[in-house]
Amino acid sequence: MLKKRWKKILPFFKNNRKYFIAIVPALIIGVLVFLTLLDNVRTDTYDIQRFAVSEETIRSPITIENKQETDQRIREAVNAVPDRYSISEEVTEERLNYVNEIFDAVLTIIAEHDEGALEEVYEEEAVELRALLSEEIRSEISEDVLISLLQQPEEDLEEAGAVFSESLESVLEQGIRAENIQSGITNIERDLAYSEMNEGLQEDLMELAEFAVVENAFFDYEATAQEKKDAATLVDPVVIRAGETIVREGQTITNEIYEQLELVGVLSQEGNIYPILALGFLAAIIAYFFGMECLQIAKDKKWNLLPIVAVSLLSALAIFVMKIQSYFFDQSNALYLVTPIAAIAILLKVLIGDRSAVRLSILYAILAAFMFNSYIAGMLHVEAAIYFLFSQLAAIVLMKKLSERLVILKTAIGLILIHSAVIILFLFLSFEKYTWFDVFLYLGLGIVAACLSAILAIGLLPLFESFLGILTDMKLLQLSNPNQPLLKRLLVEAPGTYHHSVMVANISETACEAVGANGLLARVGAYYHDIGKTVRPAFFIENQMPNKNPHDKLPPKESADIIIRHTTDGANLLKAHKMPKEIIDIAKQHHSNSLVQFFYMKAKELNSETEEADFRYPGPKPETKETAIVCICDSVEPAVRSLQEPTPETIDSIVSSIINGKISDGQLDNSPLTLKELKIIQHTVCDSLKGIFHSRIQYPKKEGDK
Repeated sequence: MLKKRWKKILPFFKNNRKYFIAIVPALIIGVLVFLTLLDNVRTDTYDIQRFAVSEETIRSPITIENKQETDQRIREAVNAVPDRYSISEEVTEERLNYVNEIFDAVLTIIAEHDEGALEEVYEEEAVELRALLSEEIRSEISEDVLISLLQQPEEDLEEAGAVFSESLESVLEQGIRAENIQSGITNIERDLAYSEMNEGLQEDLMELAEFAVVENAFFDYEATAQEKKDAATLVDPVVIRAGETIVREGQTITNEIYEQLELVGVLSQEGNIYPILALGFLAAIIAYFFGMECLQIAKDKKWNLLPIVAVSLLSALAIFVMKIQSYFFDQSNALYLVTPIAAIAILLKVLIGDRSAVRLSILYAILAAFMFNSYIAGMLHVEAAIYFLFSQLAAIVLMKKLSERLVILKTAIGLILIHSAVIILFLFLSFEKYTWFDVFLYLGLGIVAACLSAILAIGLLPLFESFLGILTDMKLLQLSNPNQPLLKRLLVEAPGTYHHSVMVANISETACEAVGANGLLARVGAYYHDIGKTVRPAFFIENQMPNKNPHDKLPPKESADIIIRHTTDGANLLKAHKMPKEIIDIAKQHHSNSLVQFFYMKAKELNSETEEADFRYPGPKPETKETAIVCICDSVEPAVRSLQEPTPETIDSIVSSIINGKISDGQLDNSPLTLKELKIIQHTVCDSLKGIFHSRIQYPKKEGDK
């Protein structure tokens, strides 16, 4: 049964084995992300009793509202709202009218009678006065008070009436509730006491005040309820924020602190499973995108395992660097600014390419948000993510060709400017106040990160080149040095071939750059493409002395074999010197499966049954743009050089015929060059050759010259 299942599974693995190049690294990175971020999202729990002494400082792992404390503050705010009363203007106006009515009636009676009447007359006037007053006044004001008022001088009554009315109005406008009627009467009595009226009149008015001061402020339920509602709304929720210290080391665990610890979940193991599940989901997402990028890289690199290994190692290095740096970072410092994450971006660009560097930089920035959360679950350090993203993108943009001098210095200076700009942006957006010392400290950390990134990138690049065998511009520059042993041998043993190789290199580089191929690779490959001719340099025309051609003594087939063998000899020499595969491929493929036509035709004259296949190069056909371009330039350069008078027209004709011949012969079938690119290459090669093999000016001869 197991054998049958295995027989079904085995073909699946064989048919899809290429995809495991991406799947395995994705799984490794996913597991690495999960393990390194586990303590960043997992909440520590504590076995703590009430009223015990805390053995360590405990911070909140989450942001949560303390509803109990919020409700208590709302109750306090509502209870602090006093009852609201509304003052009845009708009652106020009524009492003032009663007072005015009394004084008007008294003054009217006085005006109608003489002042010299007896007491009995006052009694009669009082009876008359009572008849003029309202029923409520008659029932509340005693007859003695009315008689006393009738006995007062008219001027004193007028002044007393004005003072009393003003005082009463002031008291009633403030509002009189049932419980403070007496305080209102007292206020009027105080005003009367400070006046200059006689004591008898003051006593009458005091009794009148007891009648006039009544309740005119009544409880307003709606206003009170609205006020309490507004007070409750203005209370801000009590929030325990992630990272906030709940209890410090050595502090006693009070009931309030214990409830807060219970609220944030550090006393229970139940909530710890959810952050771990979320972390697993995050690791799966990171692994998916990383795997998709590895798959694309594998396709672009023709399923070569080494670039995938490089990406995996660099990603693991980025994760470890951030993790180590996070141990030294907390909310009181900004040590994440010194992380040389841009070095990883530079290495990715140089070793793999811009696209992969940008995509992976985004993943690293996302991881930084989790990595630098001060080990507080539920927190994200967005500033670290933004800083890392800008740092890496800047490094990718600034890092141009390694063939240019001072490129590392320019990149470091550019990174310093970008780091400084981002740091100043953070400082300006922050609500915290920073001293000049803090500003210069943070800027200094950014400068150190930029310099470290450039230094580490240059230091690690040779390690990746040698360990993984990945060809970079820096490695190509080293191989292009004329002091390289093989190039020195080529110059000494086959100077004609050396000169030809230099010419092909110049033309190939220009043509590659015109169609977006790697010009430096084509140049260096062209330097070494004919290195196999050093095995038998005299058998190649560019190295022969006049009238000394060893092929004259050999049969055509043997001569053709020697010529054809130089590609194989070159590949073997390059392998022996551990040269990069790309250079070896150019040496093997630069003649494709072309025909050694001269010796084939010569052999055909001797034997009409000669097979053409015996006089063709073994190939393989060029498989890259760079190899195909070197193949074309290797043919056109000697053809144009052999011209007696290389006019522009003849150069155009020869280049066109050679390229068309290679297309019709199928020599470029395996190359990714399009017809449009071949046209561009043709024009570029022609322009280069016209500049090299231009017509010479015929200077006039002097008399006597031969």
